[in-house]
Amino acid sequence: MTQRIPAHTAERSAVEDERQLMDRLRETLAFARARDYRGWDYGDGMSSRLLKWLPIDNKWLNIAVQELAKRPPVNLRPLLLVEQKRNYKGTALFAMSNLNMARLLGEFDDADSDGIDLAATATNGHQANQDKSGVNYTKEAYDLNEWLIANRSVGYHGFCGGHKHPIQHLDGKGLPNDPDIVSTSFAVKSLLSAAPLDPMYPSIAKTASDFLIEDLNYRSVDDGARIDYHFNHPSDAYTINAGAIGARMLIDLYAYFDDERLRERAEGILDHVVDLQTDIGGWTYREPPSASHLSMDNHHNGFIVEALLRYREVTGSDRYNETIDSSLSFYRNTLFDPSGAPNWDETSTYPRDIHASAQGILVFTYSGNLDFARRIIAWTLDQLYRGEGQFYYRKHRLYTTRITLMRWCQAWMAYAISEYLRALKNGANPTL
Repeated sequence: MTQRIPAHTAERSAVEDERQLMDRLRETLAFARARDYRGWDYGDGMSSRLLKWLPIDNKWLNIAVQELAKRPPVNLRPLLLVEQKRNYKGTALFAMSNLNMARLLGEFDDADSDGIDLAATATNGHQANQDKSGVNYTKEAYDLNEWLIANRSVGYHGFCGGHKHPIQHLDGKGLPNDPDIVSTSFAVKSLLSAAPLDPMYPSIAKTASDFLIEDLNYRSVDDGARIDYHFNHPSDAYTINAGAIGARMLIDLYAYFDDERLRERAEGILDHVVDLQTDIGGWTYREPPSASHLSMDNHHNGFIVEALLRYREVTGSDRYNETIDSSLSFYRNTLFDPSGAPNWDETSTYPRDIHASAQGILVFTYSGNLDFARRIIAWTLDQLYRGEGQFYYRKHRLYTTRITLMRWCQAWMAYAISEYLRALKNGANPTL
């Protein structure tokens, strides 16, 4: 006979669960804040001081050091003297996470369009009663957004940003001032979400559309439109998820400014992305598929699904409903285990990557499947959480890569948990 759990017990359990997740969010933000949001990153090997000391600049040596930092199961970055820096996209994620925490604690009201008194948020009743650490999360968010503006890439048609370390590609070297659409889109999203902190943020963010159109070569193709991912991208390939992220940025701007040109350009990109969907419901990393070693990997497919969900939420259109349904089914049933564990791609289970966990939490939160989002959180806390706010990078079949990357692990999990908690608090999905 099935034992029925009393309603008041289930309610108490849910409240306790939410309280525990708030504690994990506090700890994760505290871990980053104590380090000034600086740390190692996924592809930061080229910032090795050993390389800088060498009298030569050789592509293959650069790639060897870059991969030596990235691939081993132990962290060799300290031995390579890799610098710990703020990552541009990671800073945007931390800014939004801090702002979400401020919302959860009631530090300010999003409806306040006249700007926020940052000094007052440190001593208001909500802060004193609900957060014993005394952290002013609103001020943290403000300072991080100011950093995004101060450290944007210069010399382009509009607001943009990129990784703050060099990257060696096979066909060229990316420099710290080089922007890309992925980093830029998250910075735009952060500035728009922080509009109550400074009414100038949205107008700065809007200029990113000029960067996308002029500098990333927005161009028509037979079934829609394409943009470049970054300036060192091979001309004979297209990175599909980067296009979707660019379209989501345009939709974010359209949601704020109601400029139909932004919506039309977003639709052009998404029409092309939809046309590239495979029969099983997912997308390869690049078109043609042979242009990348990645296939239909987890978190990049999550980016595309999120972009389509965001379009539907903002416009109310059913333009991509069929694609959303099929891609969500593929994402849920092929790229995740029933336990909430992320699979690597459509054919491989391992490695189980924390970035895939975080993106899954976001997608299922936004799609309304909070139960499965919570299942992913539970798996991640059980398998990739060290404690005291520190997350690990990857779980392999026989071992776990116990490396903490500030953007890849910390920023993504802080943002994912904060968005999930906002959904719980609001009784509905947060704005994507």
